[in-house]
Amino acid sequence: MNSLEIAVKHLTRHDPILAPVILISGPYTVQPHGKYYQELVESIISQQLSVKAAATILKRFIDLFGGTFPSPDAILQKSVEEFRSVGLSRPKGGYILDLAQHVVDGKVKFDHFDSLTNQQILDELTKVKGIGIWTVHMFLIFCMGRLDVLAYGDLGIRNGIQKLYSLETLPDQQTIEALAIKNNWHPYESVACWYIWKSVDTVPTI
Repeated sequence: MNSLEIAVKHLTRHDPILAPVILISGPYTVQPHGKYYQELVESIISQQLSVKAAATILKRFIDLFGGTFPSPDAILQKSVEEFRSVGLSRPKGGYILDLAQHVVDGKVKFDHFDSLTNQQILDELTKVKGIGIWTVHMFLIFCMGRLDVLAYGDLGIRNGIQKLYSLETLPDQQTIEALAIKNNWHPYESVACWYIWKSVDTVPTI
């Protein structure tokens, strides 16, 4: 039995409300990958945009670099105005430049992320402008494949929990953390979150 099968069995056994959602939704299908830098740039580009709009702007952004995803050094050769010309807002252009500068300066080192805790990665990445807790949580779940991330700041998670667990109001971080403890989600919080997203059909596209 692999780790994902163990996770699903654990959550099914411990959380009677989540169990039927798991049964209906089928296997956990997140496929982690190692394109850490690219993932974060794409996450910045897609913030507060529809999937279609984000895809259009991402293509134009890559076209600025001859159709190949750019290195941090290549990005630093461009200006915010050039990024604005392909549809990025001025703040997002600045965020992408700030991330590239952090990587070039060695303040963000992707090659040691696999040895860091979730909190250490969060602390490192949130020093970059435009990267907040939500972005890091999505990065940890969908890019790195960490199974123990509780995405308490995601609106889909909050809506899903309110609906599934019959709460009168949208839950805050403290309420979500208490619910996770009560239902023994640890160490598979990411998997629980994925099934909650599935319950309201809002799995993030990143």
